[in-house]
Amino acid sequence: MILAKYLFTPGSQHRFRVIWFIRRNYSFLSDDVKSVRTVVSPDISKIRNIGIMAHIDAGKTTTTERMLFYSGYIRALGDVDDGDTVTDFMAQERERGITIQSAAVTFDWKNHRINLIDTPGHVDFTLEVERSLRVLDGAVAVFDASAGVEAQTLTVWRQAEKHHVPCIGFLNKMDKPMANLDLCIESIREKMQTTPILIQIPVGCGKNFSGIVDLLTKQKLIWATKSNEDDGRCYKVQSLDQSDEPALVQTAKEARSNLIEQVADLDDEFAELLLTDFSDNFDAVPSIKIKEALRRVTLARKGVPILCGSSLKNKGVQPLLDAIIAYLPNPNERHHDIIQWYKDDLCALAFKVIHDKQRGPLVFVRIYSGTLKAQTAVYNINRNNIERMSRLLVPFADQYVEIPSMTAGNIGLTVGLKQTITGDTIASSKASAAAALRRAQNKAETTGDRVKVILTGVEVPDPVFFCTIEPPSMAKQADLENALCCLQREDPSLKVRVDPDSGQTILCGMGELHIEIIHDRIRREYGIETHLGPLQVAYRETIVQKAKTTNTLDRTIGDRRHFVTVELTVGPIDDIGTSSKFQIKKELHNQLTPDLKGAVENGVHSSYLQGPLLGYPVQGVYTEIESLNLEPGTSPAMVSACVSRCVQKAMKAAGPQVLEPVMSLEVTVGEDYLSSVLGDLAQRRGTVRDIQSRHNNKVLLATVPLAEMMGYSTILRSLTSGTATFSLELDSYEAMNPQDQNILLKRVAGLL
Repeated sequence: MILAKYLFTPGSQHRFRVIWFIRRNYSFLSDDVKSVRTVVSPDISKIRNIGIMAHIDAGKTTTTERMLFYSGYIRALGDVDDGDTVTDFMAQERERGITIQSAAVTFDWKNHRINLIDTPGHVDFTLEVERSLRVLDGAVAVFDASAGVEAQTLTVWRQAEKHHVPCIGFLNKMDKPMANLDLCIESIREKMQTTPILIQIPVGCGKNFSGIVDLLTKQKLIWATKSNEDDGRCYKVQSLDQSDEPALVQTAKEARSNLIEQVADLDDEFAELLLTDFSDNFDAVPSIKIKEALRRVTLARKGVPILCGSSLKNKGVQPLLDAIIAYLPNPNERHHDIIQWYKDDLCALAFKVIHDKQRGPLVFVRIYSGTLKAQTAVYNINRNNIERMSRLLVPFADQYVEIPSMTAGNIGLTVGLKQTITGDTIASSKASAAAALRRAQNKAETTGDRVKVILTGVEVPDPVFFCTIEPPSMAKQADLENALCCLQREDPSLKVRVDPDSGQTILCGMGELHIEIIHDRIRREYGIETHLGPLQVAYRETIVQKAKTTNTLDRTIGDRRHFVTVELTVGPIDDIGTSSKFQIKKELHNQLTPDLKGAVENGVHSSYLQGPLLGYPVQGVYTEIESLNLEPGTSPAMVSACVSRCVQKAMKAAGPQVLEPVMSLEVTVGEDYLSSVLGDLAQRRGTVRDIQSRHNNKVLLATVPLAEMMGYSTILRSLTSGTATFSLELDSYEAMNPQDQNILLKRVAGLL
């Protein structure tokens, strides 16, 4: 706070001492005074909150590293293989060369502030992408130019669509021998069901890739051909009219005409401009008019501007930064209905929590309205409590700069919020939240809209793997519980529960890698040498037919008799992938008090938590309560117990069925090894959906039960001499055939 006081006081004599202090303590920042300017809140129209998203190994982190370098916030280029990038700061990330958790960085580019979040590409960490996209205004989708749209690219794209996030595309790795611009554009159009708008074309391809042609300005940008000659800061800009490559000029001319036609099809205002002013000569359309129309198209999510380059070879990143400013929205251009009720009061969403050994829990917040100030109390609407925020920080990956306040549109880091978790809405006070609710209710009375003053949180996927975890000794049990509590708060996709029969702690995660990383973090960060039990699959249960049953509970406790009889029917829902439901017969519903209705609901839902076969959660089942008779004085708890027991009894009579998670598998393999991979999949109960060609490789698309995929990465490396790659994603839950189900039941019973 003392530093901030000196920094923001006009004419402060200590200003340059503060600048020196920040440089000395945040060594990754450049010597440019921009490192201090970052903490000054710019005009909201000059803020861009963006994310980098892609399939694993498409080049997200490398692209982020180049952005930081060219904006002047790091002195030297880091490399993923060397483990010295800014955003991959975890030990596990640097060892494995992958991004595990999203990292936020803030930097300036051409008088604009860019708050950037580098997200993971591995499907096990898809929640990191989900909660980042929830608070971002725009995104950059990075594609491997030699592969086009890959499995996880589709997943993150669907997440961006769900949150209505405008995107631009970056075809990375244009220097690879197999890079193919046309293949990428076609795969984006077909697989992602969107309109790619090419605004750049490459100069050369593969090892001859040397630059790009900007179709809007008709300029050629050329970088040094060898990466060791230049760090990519400098490049030559030449007008196409002066180019001595007629083939390139002709290709660019055709591509620009296609670009203008595409934008005209998607934007009526631009189409009208063409017809009135440039009907005879499309080539004379000014670049500024195309840029304005392209921005409207991007913000409306009607099309995706596509750029190209090679981040590793330091080519094409500066135009990408320009495109982020030109085409992605500022915070004012994203419409959030709830914000209007808060007027100028504080409204922010907590979207991520991390734990710091010195500072305690650090909460990432996106500010939607008002101003967030350090050393003030804030009101958590979801938790209905007041917490005092001690400090406010600007994040630079794992380094932070303290500031006194932050305005709407920014992403910051708070210290002191000990109860806040992912998805909580924060207001300045309880009175402020109440005033927002009154405004919303007044509006709802006239329009009939639904009242809502809490920002939508983050949808957490269900875990698919679980295993037991045990401390090295009972003395470490409390430390393990504390570590798991902290990790759960950081990562909502991690679930921890205690087995009621054995008393063991069960760790539930999104995949083998997810649980492996959690185990490694417990060992390194908390110093506990825990033991993991074997990985098990998170099955589900359902029923195959209807059944009707009655259950009676008659119990006397003290001098009070509890007597209740319930009659109900259970049956399967057509879509077994949906959550289980229940209803009370209309005639009975009108007779029950609210307390009894709540007791019945609790009884039904508690019975859905454990199925009749193996005790896994139940889905795809509906329950109808037909009659309920009880004596006066019967407690609601007894009603719940009777209903729960009756539902369990009915499900046993309705033909219980085990559902297993089936994964969508994509394997990229050389043609020589295709038969070996197909033979192995057949033994794993896999079903091949399609085999596609991609250059000299084959892309195998299949579905396979998750239970059969234990240790698949090792097997695949052995089968293909380490040349194949694969990705897994949960596809659906499907019923097991009777033979496989019997084998599973015997295995669980210890008979196999």
